[in-house]
Amino acid sequence: MTTQALDAWRQQLRPAAAGLVLAVLTLLYGHGLGIVFGINEDSLKQRLKTSAEAVRDTVYQGDEAAIKAVIEKSWAYMKRAHLHAGGMGTTAIALILLLPFVGASGWTARIISLALGAGGLGYSVYWMGAGFRAPGLGSTGAAKESLEWLAMPASIGFVAATIWMLILLAGVWRTGKSAQA
Repeated sequence: MTTQALDAWRQQLRPAAAGLVLAVLTLLYGHGLGIVFGINEDSLKQRLKTSAEAVRDTVYQGDEAAIKAVIEKSWAYMKRAHLHAGGMGTTAIALILLLPFVGASGWTARIISLALGAGGLGYSVYWMGAGFRAPGLGSTGAAKESLEWLAMPASIGFVAATIWMLILLAGVWRTGKSAQA
């Protein structure tokens, strides 16, 4: 790639800069979770247990099996946050870097990149939040429901932007030219 072509590609990516930053932040969030899990797994699990113990009698009616099940599922949600951040952050970066290839206009690039970047970060944060909330609520379902306001727009935006990219890529394949969307 020539310097001129690289400069043109960078210029075409400029409208997608905010989404690209969010996608990189999503990756850093996932990496950070991995580091924290590696260093502090026991203290995180203890925090979940302490949260459940605080409502042992009122929420769980002293049911040890229920407490254990919610804590285990909460830990699984936290690991899910880590995995989603890595996968969605990487996917977002890859798709955003394809925007100049498909000939996306400035506003299209901005919308797609923000939906991908914010969607990946938001959905990862959702799983972490659900993991932390569940023991105190006595239910992983209640925790997920309490954060539905974050999960739904994040996931819908991410999937919609991915579908939009697929349509733009199909247009390039079908016509052999960039789609000026």
